[in-house]
Amino acid sequence: MRHFRLVPDDTKINFFKYAYVTFGGSIVLLIASAILWATMGLNFGIDFRGGTTIRTESEQPVDTGAYRSALDALDLGDVSVTEVYDPTFAADENVASIRIQAQEGEESLPASTLSEVQAALQQVDPTLQFTNTESVGPKVSQELIRTAILAVTGAIAAIVIYIWLRFEWQFATGAVVALVHDVGLTIGLFSLLQIRFDLATIAAILTIVGYSINDTVVVFDRVRENLRKFKTMPLVDVLNISANETLSRTVMTSGTTLLALLALLILGGDVIRGFVFAIFWGIIVGTYSSIYIAKNIVLMLGVKRDWSKKDPKAGTQFSNIDA
Repeated sequence: MRHFRLVPDDTKINFFKYAYVTFGGSIVLLIASAILWATMGLNFGIDFRGGTTIRTESEQPVDTGAYRSALDALDLGDVSVTEVYDPTFAADENVASIRIQAQEGEESLPASTLSEVQAALQQVDPTLQFTNTESVGPKVSQELIRTAILAVTGAIAAIVIYIWLRFEWQFATGAVVALVHDVGLTIGLFSLLQIRFDLATIAAILTIVGYSINDTVVVFDRVRENLRKFKTMPLVDVLNISANETLSRTVMTSGTTLLALLALLILGGDVIRGFVFAIFWGIIVGTYSSIYIAKNIVLMLGVKRDWSKKDPKAGTQFSNIDA
């Protein structure tokens, strides 16, 4: 009985054939992401900005302009109003998200102010109701930002140490560059599309880091096996063989995960959409970086072909081959 295979066993793709496009393109995109981050910034959620987020629901269509005009009269500072779209909403289920900045000396909006906000909005739409209210104080939001940065940095540092202990330093360098690539492009996309960036997004980034390094380690394991197996084969060929041999596993793992995430992205609702989108995008760039970024770094740096030799330069004679 013949089994169905997404990737043939004898695949011989040259992943370095267009390295100037794949690797160079990633460098350009990383620079673009940094520029977007510096110029447009991130659309921080209430977790990081501090303030109160109010979710409203009404029978009438949301009029963001009228909502905003009604709230301007209350002099609450920075107020943003966005309509929430979701294919699962009923025809008479019109949802909006209202974000109000943290007030001076207040950890959250007082009950009296919330009543004023609701009364002002109900003058625009009498059917409007508050379905959810979340508040984060300025001090808490600053602490959350520091904690989030420490979490991502600590995760990457721990992974680098693990890779360094398990593989040669060239592999560790390739892995950390791939991780920076994945996180950088994810942040750049969030900045470009101004998708809400909150604690759920940080959780998604940590998930991306773990998923990406798992895929990279699988490829690196095969590379190390083949370096011992093919002692005289050029490094570029060993890297290509290893990527082709693990390609079926990569496609199956990433493909099935993306299918599940696609279902969540379409049907999961707006509450988790940012989180799911970050992971969805992260798996795409993580799979890409495992094949096109991490291995390129290893090829540039070269590796020892015989670990029993004391000479640190032993076996790097193939590292300068033009791919």
